[in-house]
Amino acid sequence: MNKELLGLLVIFGSTMLLALPLGRYLATVYRGDKSWTDFLAPLERLLFRAAGIDANRGMTWQQHLMALLTINLAWFLWAMAVFCLQGSLPLNPDHNPSMTPDQAFNTAISFLVNCNLQHYSGESGATYFSQLFAITFLQFVTAATGMAACVVVFNALKEGTTEKLGNFYNYFVKSITRVLLPVATVVALVLVFQGTPMNWGGKASLVTVQGDSVSVSRGPAAAMIAIKELGTNGGGFFGANSAHPLENPTYLTNAVENFALVLIPLAMVFAFGYYLKRPKLSYMVMGVMTVGFLMLLAPTVYYEMHGNPAIAQMGADQRLGAMEGKEVRFGAAASAYWGITNTVISCGSVNSMHDSHMPISGMAELLGMMTNAFYGGVGVGFLNFFVFVIIAVFISGLMVGRTPELLGKKIEAREMKIAIIVALLHPLLILAGTALSAHLYAGNPTEYVGWLANPGYHGFSEMLYEFTSSAANNGSGFEGLGDNTPWWNISTGVVMLLARYLPIIGPVAIAGLLARKKYIPESAGTLRVDTATFGVMVFFVIWIIAALAFFPALALGPLAEHFTLY
Repeated sequence: MNKELLGLLVIFGSTMLLALPLGRYLATVYRGDKSWTDFLAPLERLLFRAAGIDANRGMTWQQHLMALLTINLAWFLWAMAVFCLQGSLPLNPDHNPSMTPDQAFNTAISFLVNCNLQHYSGESGATYFSQLFAITFLQFVTAATGMAACVVVFNALKEGTTEKLGNFYNYFVKSITRVLLPVATVVALVLVFQGTPMNWGGKASLVTVQGDSVSVSRGPAAAMIAIKELGTNGGGFFGANSAHPLENPTYLTNAVENFALVLIPLAMVFAFGYYLKRPKLSYMVMGVMTVGFLMLLAPTVYYEMHGNPAIAQMGADQRLGAMEGKEVRFGAAASAYWGITNTVISCGSVNSMHDSHMPISGMAELLGMMTNAFYGGVGVGFLNFFVFVIIAVFISGLMVGRTPELLGKKIEAREMKIAIIVALLHPLLILAGTALSAHLYAGNPTEYVGWLANPGYHGFSEMLYEFTSSAANNGSGFEGLGDNTPWWNISTGVVMLLARYLPIIGPVAIAGLLARKKYIPESAGTLRVDTATFGVMVFFVIWIIAALAFFPALALGPLAEHFTLY
């Protein structure tokens, strides 16, 4: 047990230590200062010249959003075409069929919005062509989109008054060339040397030690797996995701993949402080996020390592923990750690089956996505946190009788309205979607019997998890849910679209409004946002607004299931 916990400490500690210099590097790159990767500048200029883009032209917040939404629409149309036609396209040695229109719609949106919710099994539902030229491509560009949008907000919070917030295309391209591509290459090489396939062969036939003949899927997996983790995407090359022995062969690959999925979200927080030359501010943000993360991690590790009492009553040895749905090569502790990191990070890759986790563990994973502000995805995680900072500043200002100010910019009615809409959108999408699904199932269980493998409390949790994962742009699931149906494909597709773009549009709009305002130098009466006191305020705003809104639903699902076991 001690060795398992030590492994978690090493993974988290090394990630935090490396995130700090990476954050400094990101701030240097986005500010345009000299860095060791400037040798890539000619390649970037070539790309801009080929696309007819002036990367030095300043853009308003509206122009940033127009650029972001336009290229995202083009990517959606490309991905939709690929998934609908993949059965007739090359690089399909296993002769996998094309997707149905509703499944292609869901899959295209899922990867477009950095959610990677998969209503198909990777090795049988997608071809090598679609895995590389649609899925892997989107995993790079959607991660870079979130990072670029985050830098726009950084620009708005700098001292002074301006309408120009940098250039979206410049931040977007540099996020790929100077961060995602080089780091993903290193991760992919580690995976290849540990046994993850990177080839073009179809299924390989082999005979097991028991004498059974089986077919083993292969393909260009390592490249896709590296960016799925680094870009907090989460979609698996194989259906079992990172629980698959070829996608995550050893404890070393488990540590490297887990390290990769957390690294950039942590680094973006540090980059925020270095970019504004206010490192204490980033330490406050990191402190709040880390406290929330540890509050979710601790009970999950505890319950997974102490086993399932219902199974123990059957006489099964539970000394290894609750091992149902887990891989022995990782163990209960590493599986629990991954379950929390990939839900607070909005990555969605899994190295064990969340559907088999203990009820309290499932609730912690749900809360990680419901709050959606503890680390979060690349770039977008900080944008979610920024919304809660705006609300906390406003409330704090009213409590002390001063006009709310954030870094020298007044927070007024327009900014608050946008922030509240974004904050309330998340629970609305999750709870409304779950309520509609529960109503359909309860009204005609015979018609929808294929939805739930586990009716009752756990069945409700399965539906709640599906919409929570969709709204949080996560992509993991309680896989007891039969989700490849027109209802689930279309409903979650709509939720993913709204939950991706409105939480980007809102913070960028707030940033644009703040950037135009007159800068007021800080004085003795200014509310300082880089203190522990303000950090406590933000923490409770997150829990009151985000977490408590879901308590009735959690009481009907994982909490009720927990009390049936004890």
